[in-house]
Amino acid sequence: MIDVVCGVVEDGHGNILVCRRPAGKHLGGLWEFPGGKIDSGESRDEALIRELREELRIEVAVGRALPEVEWPYETITIRLFPFLCHIVEGHPQPLEHDEIRWCPRDELAELDWAPADVPILACLKATVE
Repeated sequence: MIDVVCGVVEDGHGNILVCRRPAGKHLGGLWEFPGGKIDSGESRDEALIRELREELRIEVAVGRALPEVEWPYETITIRLFPFLCHIVEGHPQPLEHDEIRWCPRDELAELDWAPADVPILACLKATVE
């Protein structure tokens, strides 16, 4: 089991930052919430701040945790810890993704998502309704 964090980065206008995995990587071409593996000795918050700094060159304030997702892929199982967050410094840059964009909440379901991220969409939809 691999522990992973991801950020549901909100812009204050109802948009969420989404990132597309590059072709050639596991799940290439699918959309995801940005994040990555928790390093040994790191808290979840510390891991998320580090990952978003490395992947997008942004600094974030980590907010409320969303329900964790355990997802079995073919070769690994991940335990995904999503958090709501917002940018406190910087502008997102696609350093590890082939595309990033701000997506209105009501258009999130139209994207082709990495399977482990799909339960997070349902949670976000439930918090709006």
